[in-house]
Amino acid sequence: MQQTISMIGAGSWGTALAILLARSGHRVKMWSCFEDEINMINDLKEHTAKLPGISIPQGIWCTQDIEECMSDSSTVVMVVPSHTIRNNAKLISRYIKDNTIIVSCSKGIETQTGLRLSQVINQEIPKARIVALSGPSHAEEVAKAIPTTIVSASEDIKAAEYVQDLFMTPEFRVYTNPDIIGVEIGGALKNVIALCAGISDGLGFGDNTKAALMTRGLTEISRLGISMGANPQTFAGLSGIGDLIVTCTSIHSRNRRAGILIGQGKSPDAAMNEVKMVVEGVTTTEAAYKLAVKKNVLMPITFEAYEVLFKGKIAKDAVSDLMMRNKKDEVDGFF
Repeated sequence: MQQTISMIGAGSWGTALAILLARSGHRVKMWSCFEDEINMINDLKEHTAKLPGISIPQGIWCTQDIEECMSDSSTVVMVVPSHTIRNNAKLISRYIKDNTIIVSCSKGIETQTGLRLSQVINQEIPKARIVALSGPSHAEEVAKAIPTTIVSASEDIKAAEYVQDLFMTPEFRVYTNPDIIGVEIGGALKNVIALCAGISDGLGFGDNTKAALMTRGLTEISRLGISMGANPQTFAGLSGIGDLIVTCTSIHSRNRRAGILIGQGKSPDAAMNEVKMVVEGVTTTEAAYKLAVKKNVLMPITFEAYEVLFKGKIAKDAVSDLMMRNKKDEVDGFF
């Protein structure tokens, strides 16, 4: 059955999801605050800046009028940078009806509060039913209908199943998971490790180093997630190891690309400017560092990333300090 869906955000991921939904016969109304983005989507039928060469089908319309975007919609999909989630939730809150399902597709942690993004949305729109959609899913590949699997997570399992049905296609398989804590933490913190993997590449290190970063990085993600109430098994799934693999290894990963530039000697600001896309791993590193300190969770890779990104530490020195930490047993030190 055709539905009308409001898409808040019209970047690469928002546009890819809009294309996916429109191909399934749904009407998608996108909102953007950027006039050039609106014109690309409506007039050129192609997001030439973020998804060049991919046609935007009929059934998608983009507007700067938030009321027009929100009218008559059955579901709201939020795909905006994590640091803008609260302001955008406030923006749409007046148009949300009781029990409206909001799909959070952004990945990050609010730096000031340490809250997961679904918690931020819930504070601003308590009457909504919130689902996190996360997993190994580059926009470029989803828009091209390349087979992808992802997770719909919510404590409200009926809402998670609704989102599963809404997004499921022969090329886009959706699983459900009641552990929204683990799914959101996995999706957010993998960007920190991907930045580090990129820095490793930029320094000229090899596959051994990247494998170590990914493996021990997953340990850190799991530690923090479990301290927040997550199910340990979630981190062995798509939103844990799955998202970590794709973000640490793919050329599509903006976090890895930024990390490569930092490893080559550029400042974090210069690297982000060159990537020309939001690099969520930078702000998430600060948020994860603060959470780890608050909860007394051991996260040495994250701590070194924080020193490099925010304290000016030399990346090679950070690697040396990680390698020369006190000796430990791998299994006893996992959690």
